[in-house]
Amino acid sequence: MIKECGLRKSIKNKTKYAALLLLFFLFSYILPLGVRDLAEPDETRYAEIPREMIASGDWVVPHLNGVRYFEKPVMGYWANAVSLLLLGDNNFAVRLPSALSTGLMALLIYLLVRGAYRRKNDEDVGDDTFLAILAAFVFLSCLEVFAVGNTAVLDNLFSLFTTASVSAFYFATEERPGSGREKCLLALAGMSCGIAFLTKGFVAFVIPVISFVPYLIWQHRYFDLLRMSWLPVLLAVIVILPWGISISLREPDFWRFFFWNEHVRRFLSDNAQHNRPFWFFFLISPAAFFPWSFLLPAGIVGVRDSIKKHGGRDRLLKFCICWLVLPFMFFSFSRGKLLTYILPCFPPFAVLMSIGLMHVLNKDPDNRLFKAVTACSAMLSVVLLVIFLYLQIFGFKGSCVYEQPWKAMMVVTGIVFFIMLVVLALRSRTVKNKVIFYSMAPLLFFFVIHYTVPDITVAAVSPGVMLERSGRNAGKCDIIISDGDSVRSVCWYFQRNNVYMLGDAGELDYGLNYKEARGKLLDKRYAAVLINQNRGRTVLIARSENAARLRGQLPDPVFEDSNDPSGYVLWRY
Repeated sequence: MIKECGLRKSIKNKTKYAALLLLFFLFSYILPLGVRDLAEPDETRYAEIPREMIASGDWVVPHLNGVRYFEKPVMGYWANAVSLLLLGDNNFAVRLPSALSTGLMALLIYLLVRGAYRRKNDEDVGDDTFLAILAAFVFLSCLEVFAVGNTAVLDNLFSLFTTASVSAFYFATEERPGSGREKCLLALAGMSCGIAFLTKGFVAFVIPVISFVPYLIWQHRYFDLLRMSWLPVLLAVIVILPWGISISLREPDFWRFFFWNEHVRRFLSDNAQHNRPFWFFFLISPAAFFPWSFLLPAGIVGVRDSIKKHGGRDRLLKFCICWLVLPFMFFSFSRGKLLTYILPCFPPFAVLMSIGLMHVLNKDPDNRLFKAVTACSAMLSVVLLVIFLYLQIFGFKGSCVYEQPWKAMMVVTGIVFFIMLVVLALRSRTVKNKVIFYSMAPLLFFFVIHYTVPDITVAAVSPGVMLERSGRNAGKCDIIISDGDSVRSVCWYFQRNNVYMLGDAGELDYGLNYKEARGKLLDKRYAAVLINQNRGRTVLIARSENAARLRGQLPDPVFEDSNDPSGYVLWRY
């Protein structure tokens, strides 16, 4: 009877923690998705290309503004196009594939930890189900995961399938060599790798290889390096071939441009796009992994002690160390860097952090190191709250953070909620409550940030409100002219793919080299002629700084609208 009651209580607690995880995901990632306007350049790009796929019926060759766009393969556009078909052309539909990819990554992390620890009896990490839930919580509550997971970019879908590939590889190494289960898992790893390739390209092979090969060497399984490689490679090629052949037949230059421009030049050349120094990711990591960066010392100690205790028998820890460190170093050594590039490093970080913390706290619930770093996170949050209140009340250079007091109050409430839950984590008597309170701490802040993006930030990256306000009739004009910074938004909000471009072609430079597209790029002289010939039927949309340079070189508009001096303008002729 006592054993049955204990089992019932255990199931009830697991259900409670799983419900909290689901609540965290829904309120942070799903419910507020449609609140913010789409931001330039990424979100409007990954909205417009799928929209043009649907409108044209061409699901093989990506186009933007009716121009060939070869910077990425097709899978991410397909995912967004399906969402648009099901839910309509709206912000929620554009962002939903990213948010769902993040949620599925959390599920994969849960399954990875649960599967690895299900058969173990390790008193230092405790309940395998709770450990798996905690790992998913760590992942979802990291600041970068939240920021990228609520944004319409391809990195979430790419990271989902690289996580699936790497996880399947790990489970394959745990099966009997040559068994049917091993072959199925290796096939799954290869298929996932192939889909990741169709999302972002050849880097999809890099992450599994530089994680998998060092792990097998660490395990002294040298023969398996070849034995376990051919099946995943074969399945990846089978997944890639149908579209790969189709795009080659339709656009013979695709693979040349995609390989050299998006891989060699982006990552290796001296003029790489987004060129950053080697230490860039090390510098931004404390913010990217917030709030868990505070607990990193405790997590490292726990992982170290766990490996020592088991004499290296804890293979998941060794695997995740390879999976975290080597891809992180690879992206650090590449010349081109964006914050989103290291997103595939967060699943192994979440696994290592959850195991390390539980090892430390189950050995000593009053661990001094855990208390110290948790107190530091609370104190820093108090300092940030004071700084925010000072800037909001007294301003900086004549302006405060928010013009609307309700937005400031929402931000304050989110920070206070974070501090309160961190304090509860410190004061809690049970280990599970300690880490769950800390995991839940960012919830309210993550929710309110959707509604409290500063107006100046919205104006600088989102022309949507202005276009919807002043452009309802403009969208029906015969001639629409845009600068390169605004063309994605103009096409999306006006539902057009025949927009003329003035000045720098930007990312459409390659596509505009094709004969049928060259007429879309105008110089100032021809733009002035076009405007004069189409009075009453022409609008121009541009960033404010670009429009300022054009004033005096183009005819005077009869109507002007702007969302902010640092944002965008619309001129009607």
